[in-house]
Amino acid sequence: MEELLQRVDALQRRATDGDKLINALQRRVDELETREKHPKSPATAARRETAPSGAEGKRVATYGVPTQPPLNTTVAALPPTPGAAILGLRAPEPMGSQYDGEGQDALRSDLPGLSLRIPGSQSEVRFYGFANLHGYHDFNGRNQSDAPTVQTIPLSGSPAAMQGGDTGLSARFSRIGMDTRTAILWGTLETRFEGDFGGGAAASPNAVFRLRQAWGELGSEQFRVLVGWANSLWNEGVYETVNFSTNLNQSFVRQPQVRATATLAPGLTGHVSLEMPDTQYTSVAGVFTQISTPAGFGGLSPAFTSVPDLLGRLEYRYDGLGLDLRGLLRDLTIRTAGTAAAPPVLTRDSVGWGVAGSGRFPMRWLSAAFGPDELVGMAYYGQGIGRYFGANTFGQDALSNIGLPGVVDVGLDALPTYGASAGYRRFWTPQWRSNFVYSYARQQYPSYALFFVPGSASATLLNNTMQQGIVNLIWSPFAELRGNTVGTGWLDVGLEYVFSHRDVFGGTAATAPVSAGSGTANRVLGSVTARF
Repeated sequence: MEELLQRVDALQRRATDGDKLINALQRRVDELETREKHPKSPATAARRETAPSGAEGKRVATYGVPTQPPLNTTVAALPPTPGAAILGLRAPEPMGSQYDGEGQDALRSDLPGLSLRIPGSQSEVRFYGFANLHGYHDFNGRNQSDAPTVQTIPLSGSPAAMQGGDTGLSARFSRIGMDTRTAILWGTLETRFEGDFGGGAAASPNAVFRLRQAWGELGSEQFRVLVGWANSLWNEGVYETVNFSTNLNQSFVRQPQVRATATLAPGLTGHVSLEMPDTQYTSVAGVFTQISTPAGFGGLSPAFTSVPDLLGRLEYRYDGLGLDLRGLLRDLTIRTAGTAAAPPVLTRDSVGWGVAGSGRFPMRWLSAAFGPDELVGMAYYGQGIGRYFGANTFGQDALSNIGLPGVVDVGLDALPTYGASAGYRRFWTPQWRSNFVYSYARQQYPSYALFFVPGSASATLLNNTMQQGIVNLIWSPFAELRGNTVGTGWLDVGLEYVFSHRDVFGGTAATAPVSAGSGTANRVLGSVTARF
């Protein structure tokens, strides 16, 4: 028996020694992987070109070349093709959408963030974000917003116009995000969680943190599926600005959705999504959405939805050229049963639809003298797509004559709208660039809207035409010219002038006695953005 116990002790000692050896070998493997993953130079190669499906959950055409990370970065950035570290892992999604505005990344981001591989796993984690401070001064009416939209600029003769323009500072669009990527049997599983401090009132000194994205995507370059809170397929920034507003004809909608993405041919990508519906309409009583009603209207909202919005998008990329075609189809409904809008008890439906196209043309195709300059443009037409253009027509998917005196046949009319934008991105040097932009939008309102109460919100927010011009100068001291593109680096300092004008449907007769029938705004702003 004693001899048997001695043998057991010997076997236990050998097992312990074996565990120590295995642990030592595992530590050595992790050290070698880390050494291989973080080379001597932190410079990274060009990010792959992808295209949007909506601002950050979307794929966005990215033509910049990454530069070195900030000097205080202690964790080297991953190579843009992380398959060298983890076999089969897809390259990460872009952190910020190109030319995003309100709550988005107003300036283009080239850096891949701070990434690391989790030792002993097939996963990578990336942290990214930026700190931003911007200030503005208005020369016309007082507009206490760090992200104003064209449809709400003060009208001439209004109390805000009488006060005159004021000055403001804001840092609430500073952002932080984290994403993970894991190689599994079905491809790459990527998740993203992102937020900023853009919640709450625009003029409030207390920034409120808000969730911007929370989604997971599974698949490969050939086919993948995304589920969660992400950017809409309709989103398009079009042009680069210093301000964080949703400018005229830009779209930055983030909402719950299920999306499928497939590579259809070399350079050609297709997307289809089912996204959260939200009927928004304007009547003589005010603006109604699914979750909000005008002041004085109690109880549930008559705005109703039955099916998700259906969206689709095609994108083509080749040697700096970017072409996008997108469309949407949606149901708009009002149901007055159980609401303060009854009687009458009724249900009215209307179909919303829209199409849009955008393009990005590299001027070097015409002559090498243009360098990395770009010509950009977009145009759209649709009916009942108002909420997808936050700067143009919030609350105006449709108009209704419900509540007007003498109306017997109540209707819900999807609002026809169209517009276009054109811009030129000029690189004076790799470190200095400018953008020149002009946008135009028009809405076609039904004649009964002329009978909305003059001076009310229902009447004064019906803008027949809107125009906007933007000119800026941006300094990126760490930018580099690499081949045909420019990597703008981690620091941007910008100065911008924004001209905005709107004409109200019905003119002064619709806005009296509180103001004239049009408004003009002139704003100058400056911004500093530092990314990691």
